[in-house]
Amino acid sequence: MAKARSRSAARKIKDKWKAKSWYQVQAPAHFGNAALGETVADEQQKLIGRVSETTLQELTGDFKQMHVKLAFKINEIQGTIAKTDFVGHSLTSDYIRRMTRRNHSKIDAVVDAVTKDGAKIRVKPFAVSDKRTKTAQEAAVRQVMVDEIMNAAKEVTLNRFVRNIVDGQVAARIFKSAKPIYPVRRVEVNKTQVLRAPQVEIEEDWAAEFAEPESEPTVEETETPTEAAEGEAAEESETAESAEEAPETEAEAEPEAEAETEAEETEKAEAEVTAEAKE
Repeated sequence: MAKARSRSAARKIKDKWKAKSWYQVQAPAHFGNAALGETVADEQQKLIGRVSETTLQELTGDFKQMHVKLAFKINEIQGTIAKTDFVGHSLTSDYIRRMTRRNHSKIDAVVDAVTKDGAKIRVKPFAVSDKRTKTAQEAAVRQVMVDEIMNAAKEVTLNRFVRNIVDGQVAARIFKSAKPIYPVRRVEVNKTQVLRAPQVEIEEDWAAEFAEPESEPTVEETETPTEAAEGEAAEESETAESAEEAPETEAEAEPEAEAETEAEETEKAEAEVTAEAKE
């Protein structure tokens, strides 16, 4: 009886992988709708809320950006495409350790900024100085970081602000403002986290930024039919002028050749007369 039950239970076991399907995870529009990878699920609703992590190097192909880690959360399923939203980014720990050295100060800050479309994002920048700084100097540099991030966020949407952070524009803005206060060595945004989704939808044209540049037209392609006809007429006139000049040149060359021949004969005759006189 026990063997019969075990056999019947084995027959009831099904392969769960056969019931599952593969879905392609896609980055948002402000990251070029790049493919993040593939995931598997037996139901589409189970994909909602999954977080996919990747590096900026895999999206842009730039080896120098391999230390930037991005996180995207699946929020919508369209067929076999899983759409995502940006939820945060961070820098690798080894990259941060390389910038911090002995006798250097690391100034950290935490800023909760609100963007133009009503989204709320937590930004954690840091600055590294060339020498050890005093408490008052650290407070001044930290205040500059807070002010610059707040101003940069309220001017643009969440998607644009995230791109500015990832591309290093926000860090460059902080570095430029903090340099007169104290000679900072490096400014980076260590981590971001989206706390609230955008409240207002503002359309942006991201396709133009990620489109491949068109090849510049050549000189022949830019010529109009009228310009081409004028060019052909000019070439024909130059050919006709050169053909007319050729006979004239030949006609001028013939008298010169005859004069040279007569001069040679005269020299020979004079040489013979001189030789006879000597004899």
